[in-house]
Amino acid sequence: MLACVEKLCSIMNLVSVEKDWVVVVAAGISENLKVLNAQMRRIDMICKLVGPLFIALIDSISTRHAILINFAMNATSVLVEYFTIASVYYEVPELQGAKEITYPSYDQSEAGQLRDQAADRPGHSRDYGLMFLRKSVSDFVSYFHHSAFLPSFAGALLYLTVLSFGGQMVTYLLSAGYSSPQIGIARTLSVGCEVLATWAAPWLMGTLGPVRAGIWLSSWQLVMLASGMAVFIVYEDKPVISATGLVGGTILSRLGLRGFDLCVQLLVQEDVAADNRGAFSSIEAACQNFFEILSYSSTIVFFRPDQFKWPSLVSLGAVASASAAYLVFVQQKGISSPIRGS
Repeated sequence: MLACVEKLCSIMNLVSVEKDWVVVVAAGISENLKVLNAQMRRIDMICKLVGPLFIALIDSISTRHAILINFAMNATSVLVEYFTIASVYYEVPELQGAKEITYPSYDQSEAGQLRDQAADRPGHSRDYGLMFLRKSVSDFVSYFHHSAFLPSFAGALLYLTVLSFGGQMVTYLLSAGYSSPQIGIARTLSVGCEVLATWAAPWLMGTLGPVRAGIWLSSWQLVMLASGMAVFIVYEDKPVISATGLVGGTILSRLGLRGFDLCVQLLVQEDVAADNRGAFSSIEAACQNFFEILSYSSTIVFFRPDQFKWPSLVSLGAVASASAAYLVFVQQKGISSPIRGS
């Protein structure tokens, strides 16, 4: 239950800082946004690389000490995060301005009258609930009709995957004959490719523009995963070789995944109006978590190691669908050649 609360707060924090605040701090300048997005993602990837390796090293000595140190690190990080976020908030005056909340089908005066009337009635909480329900429905409708919907939805689709060195893939690799140190090396190489993407993507966006860069990076991810899946299926009777092909394709695909994610993030930040950015990013996060749930469901249905190819194929299909959705967006933009700059 506490983990669920933590997850909810984590999503709200991410939407606030990485999706909204960063645009304000960058003053809406595209070049500044590229740099800030890449730097924040790089910090995130390095922490995900160093943190587990450090805790694993302590765990090899004492599990009890690893738990205590992990707790101490999390408790300390809360203080660090709070004061760093507060310092940014007070150093950037634009962040301190309140945003007007609008309610669907009401203008501001009507919404105010409804709030006043609701406060005078015993059942006013139900009226507030109705307003927020209508607002939520309006946010979903706005998201699906927004010009940035396709790239955002394409990015969310990529969460429907078991090819990410998460618990599902690690469990399969252990059953295929991989040792824990070998999996650790593979995960390190994977994160290394993700960190590399935080330099490669801004350079590619500066050379080709964010829309065309997204085409290249999305295609790279799809080709690498398809190649890995080909080896995985052809050598299915040789588990180690089969798994190694999947591992290689997954590692290389992470460069395209994180790079494409940075392109999509920039496109959304530039295209979504400031007063709608929080709602849009919240719906986007909801879609991401929905597809993540589907990825877990796939291994609930196909739970045996010899059935792992089916969740893997579902993951490849999701990547292909994301690439197709993004290409539709590119056609809508009227961009025909990914070679020339924007």
